[in-house]
Amino acid sequence: MTLAPSVPLNAPSVDLPPDIEIARSVQPLPIGEVGARLGIEEDYLELYGKYKAKLPPNLNGQVSARGTGRLVLVTAITPTPPGEGKTTTSIGLADGLSRIGKRTAVCLREPSMGPCFGMKGGAAGGGYSQVVPMEDINLHFTGDVHAIELAHNLLAAMLDNHLHHGNALQIDPRRITWNRVMDMNDRALRRILVGLGGVGNSIPREASFDITVASEVMAIFCLSESLSELRDRLGRIIVGYTRDRKPITAADLNAQGAMTVLLKNALRPNLVQTLEHTPAFVHGGPFANIAHGCNSVVATKLAMRLADYTVTEAGFGADLGAEKFLNIKCRKADLRPDCVVLVATVRALKHHGGAGPKELDRPDFEALDRGLDNLKKHIENIHRFGLPVVVAVNSFRSDTEEEIEFLQQKCSHLSVEVVPTKNWADGGAGAEALAHTVVDVAENTKSDFHFLYPDTCSLWQKVKIICREIYGAADVLADKQLRNRFQALEDAGYGDLPICMAKTQYSFSSDPRLLGRPKNFDVPLRDVRLAAGAGFVVVLAGDIMTMPGLPKVSAAESIDINEHEEIVGLF
Repeated sequence: MTLAPSVPLNAPSVDLPPDIEIARSVQPLPIGEVGARLGIEEDYLELYGKYKAKLPPNLNGQVSARGTGRLVLVTAITPTPPGEGKTTTSIGLADGLSRIGKRTAVCLREPSMGPCFGMKGGAAGGGYSQVVPMEDINLHFTGDVHAIELAHNLLAAMLDNHLHHGNALQIDPRRITWNRVMDMNDRALRRILVGLGGVGNSIPREASFDITVASEVMAIFCLSESLSELRDRLGRIIVGYTRDRKPITAADLNAQGAMTVLLKNALRPNLVQTLEHTPAFVHGGPFANIAHGCNSVVATKLAMRLADYTVTEAGFGADLGAEKFLNIKCRKADLRPDCVVLVATVRALKHHGGAGPKELDRPDFEALDRGLDNLKKHIENIHRFGLPVVVAVNSFRSDTEEEIEFLQQKCSHLSVEVVPTKNWADGGAGAEALAHTVVDVAENTKSDFHFLYPDTCSLWQKVKIICREIYGAADVLADKQLRNRFQALEDAGYGDLPICMAKTQYSFSSDPRLLGRPKNFDVPLRDVRLAAGAGFVVVLAGDIMTMPGLPKVSAAESIDINEHEEIVGLF
């Protein structure tokens, strides 16, 4: 198997083939051989063709005696719209660890078709650091996201059906909190009217759609470790309130059983592989700017019991995905990372230093120096959790050795290693230096992991801690009505839940225009929502949308199928 062309990939005049062509150029191993690398017997695999499989939910119990390996969390600086290659780095690091003799697995989220057909593209990595089959993973895969969408919308249908047939629970149609979902970016569905057309079509009311990956069902799915836990959590979903403010749950509608049936097979983790045949668990896919942004607990824990090293990612910048991974997922699942890898690019640092889009490929040490404040803040934030950090500089051809040396020198006093990676171009070989550094840090650095706040803090205090300590905000703004809703949640017994902040991913603040490390800013809060089944409180800041829209020119316009029935334009 050849993983790289014969010409140097870092040559300025050389371009890699499109991701989809690279993915097709490598012959995957039969999935049984991939599972064997982790000691999984083929009889345990539920095959979805030659190169995909699901694993039974009881496999965790079969391998529990093996203990657990080390956990590496991959996160990033505040991203630019194209992203900084966090998934690509996660895959490259996993391949690099495999190359240096570590039994390794990588745990990733399933892509949402919203961004896949929107601006960002798929989420299967890129270049020579991809998971395959790339087309399947980026499209329908094993149907998990569809199952989550159906389970969510079944509950919505049962709710409206209850209203139509007499409303025995006395639900107030003005206080319904359960929207519908669809796994596509469609701004026209943000606010809609349902039940129009006469008495046979339920009760007319205002409603809305969220993107599927923002669904509480997705969050519950990713935090549940068994079908029984999943069913219990689904039953606790609050769909609305009566006129006297009594909460109505999915269990009140007798919906949790049918919802669990729809999710029965989906809860089984998906096993695929990287281009270098490192086992990859791709399972669950909540967004990190509007949900908790991590793959499923069941997949992560299974990987840790099977591998010496498990590499997993958290969405967007460390102020979003990593903060939620550490404060929500680790709290709920009793996980403790051994090392955090913070992905940065020279281009993104210049962007945060004020360089314009046409200037990012030119050496600009002043912009790079200013942009380093963003990186330093993220490093400080991870250190707040008592965890060691390694900075991975995802290399572009335009990067110069002088810029990398400048970056390393500027970070030398922060007790972090800064390691350039070239796995996008060179596969796992381009991440071997990063792999060696991660192993050294994980095995020789004593961590003191702790949460940012205790359960006993008030909800309002938790929000202030996140905004002030992680974002660097001066204050948090909310009107009296919104503050009263925080207090009402406290009074109802939900004060011990963690906070899931929903804000823009493009800034520490709630304003995407404030780049770098902004100071003297406030965070205005717009809404607070209880996710009782998931077990956290969602707080919306600024203008964050739970149903994205397509850009002016979407990726969908370039995706097609040719006369050989091959998909083209997918990236």
